[in-house]
Amino acid sequence: MLSLYFIVTVLCFIFCGASQKDGVDCGFASSWLESVVLSVKLTKQGFHRDLVYEVRHEPTSHPVKALLLHRLPNGVYMDQYQLADLREEMGLQVLLDSVLDLEGPAHISSAFSALVFLSPPEPLQAAVPVHGRYHKASSSGGWERVIIEPPRLLLRSEHCDTVDPGLPHRVVDAPCTSQNQSWCLWLEIHGLQVPSLSLELPVGDSSLNLPVCAVTTLVSLLCSAFLFRAVWKHGVF
Repeated sequence: MLSLYFIVTVLCFIFCGASQKDGVDCGFASSWLESVVLSVKLTKQGFHRDLVYEVRHEPTSHPVKALLLHRLPNGVYMDQYQLADLREEMGLQVLLDSVLDLEGPAHISSAFSALVFLSPPEPLQAAVPVHGRYHKASSSGGWERVIIEPPRLLLRSEHCDTVDPGLPHRVVDAPCTSQNQSWCLWLEIHGLQVPSLSLELPVGDSSLNLPVCAVTTLVSLLCSAFLFRAVWKHGVF
């Protein structure tokens, strides 16, 4: 596996200004691109959900691959060890831009990026586990809403050498696969109408927390009561 530095460099290039490459459109016709539809939904309940991605399009003469560039907030995380198991068991292809702390609460965690690779057969789809982080307790408890913005969609075929300067999209470099060992040309699709998602996570009520001194006093009283009971039971008094 390549170094984390290389991964960050690739992602920085993708997210911070990859430019249109003149004379390349990856073999996709404008009329065909209008058929592309991306859907993203959350399934399951509670802290442990699935992000279900699906890309649909009209039939084409050559296989199409998709790459979803998804920036996720600090209120959720993906488990790199779980993803590795799912890759071995089901062929799920997900590349994370960093090693995530699986135990950290939301207020000390950072946002991260996931690259989700979708390959034929059709439809192009994947269910990726995502988990809610614990949030800092508030004075009234309640719920915290975590907003998940839609991902960016990139498409690629094996024929990336034709010209159509009229396409309202741009070509970018990105990893060819989740192995992250080579770059390929991908066509980023603009104009997709994909709504944001949200999940609500419970927040602890800080007013129910006992002060440290009260906890110390309570522990001391319990210990004293236990000691007194033991002494009384053995007939010292």
